[in-house]
Amino acid sequence: MTAYGSQAMWTDLERVLVRPPLAADAEHEERYGWRGVPDAATAQAEHEAFRGLLAEAGAEVVVSEHDPGNPDAIYVYDPVLVGDGGAALLRPGKEGRLGEPDAIAASLEEAGVPVASRMDSPATVEGGDTVWLDHDTLLVGHGYRTGPAGIAALRSAFPDVDVVALDLPHWVGASEVMHLMSFISPLDRDLALVYPRIAPVRLMQLLAERGIAVVEVPDEEFETMGSNVLALGPRRALALEGNDETRRRMERAGVDVVTYRGDHISRLGDGGPTCLTRPLLRARP
Repeated sequence: MTAYGSQAMWTDLERVLVRPPLAADAEHEERYGWRGVPDAATAQAEHEAFRGLLAEAGAEVVVSEHDPGNPDAIYVYDPVLVGDGGAALLRPGKEGRLGEPDAIAASLEEAGVPVASRMDSPATVEGGDTVWLDHDTLLVGHGYRTGPAGIAALRSAFPDVDVVALDLPHWVGASEVMHLMSFISPLDRDLALVYPRIAPVRLMQLLAERGIAVVEVPDEEFETMGSNVLALGPRRALALEGNDETRRRMERAGVDVVTYRGDHISRLGDGGPTCLTRPLLRARP
């Protein structure tokens, strides 16, 4: 049975890697720019419940405990992409996260996912700047965490894929991350959740050209990660609790939405359900 391959973002989630908060992460949050210090017991309970929802949705949940002492390591979407040929280790643009790709590699290989490529300096790419629009189209945000050398490296790592670079907004600058996935989450082959106000024009044009309808995130729920949801399958989504209007809009579009409590694992570290997961295997579109 195939253990890996995830060149899609809305098909059935079959295997997924997560990294729970560890005791060694405590008291490092301020250095990593978190909004506050999570309560360790509450964070662990939230993450356990989050893993339970993934399992209930039908996914095999692979747990890794790599890179202790790095609270950002719970956001496993960023250091690696998993394609048809295996894992492409990225190189985060945030200095404190540079050790994550090598740290996660052992967990991937243990899970039967071979490392197909590694990214070297000066290239930088964070997974949050990557969105599979379809199996053969990878959108990449050019911003403060992902640069031209990294985009070129992605094209080398995925030679059979059309890698489309999109300029990201400055927002408040390099001090606060703005990823491509800060304002788009695919929900189905023909549906995406989008915050269009600051989305690249070319992104909106591409969605229209591909016949992909848009569910708009309201202004008041953008900064609470309303646009960051994880597709569990076509029109099935896992979303952070509290973005009620975004949830209602998705449901009106025919999306079955499940929510999780993430005050300590998501809100304090600015990482939604997509950030907390690295899909290893999805059904091929």
